[in-house]
Amino acid sequence: MPIHPTAIIEPGAEVHPTASVGAYSIVETGAVVGADCVIETCARVYGHTRMGRGNRVGHGVALGAEPQDLGFTPEKASPLTIGDDNHFKEGVTISHGTKSEAGTRIGSRNYFMSYAHAGHDCVIGDDNILANSATLAGHVELAHHIFIAGLVAVHQFARIGAYVMVGGITGVSKDIPPFVMANGQRARIIGLNTVGLRRNGFNPEQRNRIKAAYRLILRSGLPRPTALERALAEQPGAETEAIVDFIRASRRGVISFEHSESQ
Repeated sequence: MPIHPTAIIEPGAEVHPTASVGAYSIVETGAVVGADCVIETCARVYGHTRMGRGNRVGHGVALGAEPQDLGFTPEKASPLTIGDDNHFKEGVTISHGTKSEAGTRIGSRNYFMSYAHAGHDCVIGDDNILANSATLAGHVELAHHIFIAGLVAVHQFARIGAYVMVGGITGVSKDIPPFVMANGQRARIIGLNTVGLRRNGFNPEQRNRIKAAYRLILRSGLPRPTALERALAEQPGAETEAIVDFIRASRRGVISFEHSESQ
């Protein structure tokens, strides 16, 4: 596949022979572009980027750009590592790392719609969708099979669990535990992500277990440690374990249900 004559491939960049680079795009020294990647027009792959195979990079995308961190200096730089078969639509920006040795990490089969942004040292799993202008601050962690709607802003260091759906124009200031839908000017749980769970093969027994576990943990009024132990005892299963493990690992606290005072 071709490299357009106006594209700039700097010395020391590694572009696989099966990859293509469009007009006026730049691949900097040190960058690695894997097999079957398609880089469209006017994109820039910065030198700290390591990209797997089959990724599609849209017009005007910037991958591995310098972090938006006033304390950043070049000697603190760490990589942006990207897996396979991701799609970055027009204007997406992803920063390379600075605070952690592993840097910013993106898994496989993620879909970033136009103007989505992921800040430095984010860790993003597989099969996630970020809609237009969704924004992740630094150090955000996404699990897998998450849908983040347009204009969502996620606070630095926040975590979002697997199979979560976040409604548009939502501010996420705390962790969102797995399997739920969240919405609001400050995110609150508004129910289970039932459609997403069904699409991903969760049967009625599993969905009922998740619902019962959340009712006990977040709505029973019990002290959180007691509620977590009771959930494990009364609703045993992998889904309950995933919820409990996520909550126990939270540093920012987790969001609760709409109109609930539980934290």
